Amino acid sequence: AASARFNDLSAKIKSAETGMAEIAVLRKHIVNYAKTRDTYAAYRKVGYSKKFLAEHESEITLHKAAKQHFDELGVKKLPTIKVLNMECAALMAEKKAAYAEYQKAREDMKELLTAKVNIDRTIGMPLQLTTH
Repeated sequence: AASARFNDLSAKIKSAETGMAEIAVLRKHIVNYAKTRDTYAAYRKVGYSKKFLAEHESEITLHKAAKQHFDELGVKKLPTIKVLNMECAALMAEKKAAYAEYQKAREDMKELLTAKVNIDRTIGMPLQLTTH
């Protein structure tokens, strides 16, 4: 039961970290998209000119990468940076709360495993350490 609790908390922490990483990537693409929107609109107005592309290649590439990321996520309406920051803060709070429990669960699990090893030695059983 102690190992299961430890593993559940570990999974919860990893899930929060993954969510925060995904939000960071989305935030980066939103900022890049906003910064390059005018340049891409001008590029479209000039009929996708090769000369214009050569002059603004990095901005157009950032814009296309951001648009591709939104399409992969199926995002129709972009969330605001404020909303993303709030979601990230909520995940961070969840992670901190779980981490405090995680440390306690890890100590409890170590203590129980140590007791199990000591009891097994006392009664002459072969050692079997499992941490999952």
